Amino acid sequence: MRNVLSFPSFSMVSLCTGIVAILLVAYIGLIATVMSYATLTIEFSQSVRNDEAAVAVLESTYLANVAQLTNTDYAAAGYAKPLVETFVRAQSATALR
Repeated sequence: MRNVLSFPSFSMVSLCTGIVAILLVAYIGLIATVMSYATLTIEFSQSVRNDEAAVAVLESTYLANVAQLTNTDYAAAGYAKPLVETFVRAQSATALR
């Protein structure tokens, strides 16, 4: 009897089956990654739309308040125009110097 080193023999079918299984798992993982990326992108775009709507509401409130101030009758509110305008020279230096 001879001592022959024997290696476990793999059939070509089992080797191909293993490779297909590995590729299938990798494919499923890539599909899951792409789907999660798409979900995050859609969620972000919806968040941007919600923020734009909130800013639009705040802008309309601001513009309505400005229009209300602009249309105010100051004479009816008790304000009067000054009778005399005078120029007053400041004695101290300005804050920019």
